Amino acid sequence: MLITPATVADVDVISTILGEIEEYYGGQNTPGDHGRIRAALFGDRPAATVLLARDGDDALGFASYTYLWPAAGADSSLYLKELFVRGTARRRGVARVLMAELESIAVAAGCSRVEWTADADNPPALAFYEALGAERRDGKVFYRLGV
Repeated sequence: MLITPATVADVDVISTILGEIEEYYGGQNTPGDHGRIRAALFGDRPAATVLLARDGDDALGFASYTYLWPAAGADSSLYLKELFVRGTARRRGVARVLMAELESIAVAAGCSRVEWTADADNPPALAFYEALGAERRDGKVFYRLGV
């Protein structure tokens, strides 16, 4: 398994995986718009970085992250927005390898921590994160404001 940053050549596979993510969360498997993906990831002001886990030409999984500031004091944190392993690749260690790569990236970038949220109604994800030794934080309430 190889973990690589996505490039503009990966827009099609990212689009497909975004559709699979929507389906996983109860929506329709509608691929992501190629133009919006290019703008968000490879435009003048990238919103995130995507890592792809690969086995040869086959994309197994996906991690999307960005940096947040401030974390503690004047530190930055790496914020994991989405971690997703395709159905055929689950339970093969893909998520664990992606998380290890994210931790390495955070250390190299001088971040003080890696942070993320998880859906309370996703027991497999919660069990996975607890098995990694992640500390569950109950002190914050998640909000969303549509614009």
